[in-house]
Amino acid sequence: MCNCSQRNIKLLVDGLIAFSFNILVYCLLNDYRPVALTSVVMKSFERLVLSHLKAIMDPLLDPLQFAYRANRSVDDAVNMALHFTLQHLDSPGTYARILFVDFSSAFNTIIPALLQDKLSQLTVPDSTCRWITDFLSDRKQHVKLGKNVSDSQTISTGSPQGCVLSPLLFSLYTNSCTSSHQSVRLLKFADDTSLIGLISGGDESAYRWEFDHLVTWCNQNNLELNALKTVEMVVDFRKNPAPPAPIILCDSPVDSVESFRFLGTIITQDLKWELNISLRKPSRGCTSLRQLKKFNLPKTMMVHFYTAIIESILTSSITIWYAAATAKDKGRLQRIIRSAEKVIGCNLPSLQDLYVSRTRKRAGKIVAEPSHPGHNLFEILPSGRRLRSIRTKTSRHKNSFFPSAAGLLNKARITHCH
Repeated sequence: MCNCSQRNIKLLVDGLIAFSFNILVYCLLNDYRPVALTSVVMKSFERLVLSHLKAIMDPLLDPLQFAYRANRSVDDAVNMALHFTLQHLDSPGTYARILFVDFSSAFNTIIPALLQDKLSQLTVPDSTCRWITDFLSDRKQHVKLGKNVSDSQTISTGSPQGCVLSPLLFSLYTNSCTSSHQSVRLLKFADDTSLIGLISGGDESAYRWEFDHLVTWCNQNNLELNALKTVEMVVDFRKNPAPPAPIILCDSPVDSVESFRFLGTIITQDLKWELNISLRKPSRGCTSLRQLKKFNLPKTMMVHFYTAIIESILTSSITIWYAAATAKDKGRLQRIIRSAEKVIGCNLPSLQDLYVSRTRKRAGKIVAEPSHPGHNLFEILPSGRRLRSIRTKTSRHKNSFFPSAAGLLNKARITHCH
């Protein structure tokens, strides 16, 4: 009924804006994150439209947009960014500039009429376009902070953060924002965006042109770049390089950082992974495991607890960093697993086995998905039995996901043949 009328029942669209916190200790307005709480019925309608949109849009989306895509993951986005960078750095006289873009209230600045035009250009049916425009227009919202509740206000801009459709709508809104230079890559995961400039011979013209184009595109589409949170990291392994001229945003140079948490993984200038390897949380999990043992829980329940609380932390983003981690760091993590084995009283999968199985599984899905941006990196040899090895010139590149995964898949094929 709602879709045929191309309108929504406004009572269902009305939302309450509650706040979560970006940090544990909050004192500034920027520490509050508004989340829209809409009715359960409206969320059900959104899920129906979401499944309809995904079926239509998937072939038309930017290949380097990893959010809300079948057979895409956060780790895929990070691994592709690292592949572009490491493959480029194999050549002499090269370096990379990575701009981590932050939008100011990204979802809240979408213009519904402009979004409708973009959806129409992407062949979304007119009825669906008008339904989405009506969903985003004339919404009543009120804000709750603690026990204080504001008066309602009618909103006709943005897609509320916390709604089911919002991440996909933002992905569609920014779908036309792409790079036109092979030496510059624009990767997106919903509103998490990175601009990777692959610099050769000191020529940064393409990178700077794409940055200016990004700023212009944002201005034309009512998106504001957050100059305080947008940062840049330079990855340069040349001897005694001169610091590059800064990028200017809003009349101020963009801050240069030595490390940045990108989609949950900490990337550093030297492309080492120690900052991603922490024993504090897994050790706390082992302490809790010892306490549970005092209650004589069955081993199966103890293993479930270990898998959910300890193993999930140990293996977070494991396909990204494990192959390049030092033997010392791998040993430290494996000791946590051995401690858990002693508490539970049974063998548990080693970190190496977990890495191998997850890497093979992830790589197998990429091989089976021709539309994945990493698919062409896995080239099957004419014999049909093996994948062509990915050429690398440095251990950094060799130990990254795609070369490592190709090697592991080949080993699995050889074992299967025997």
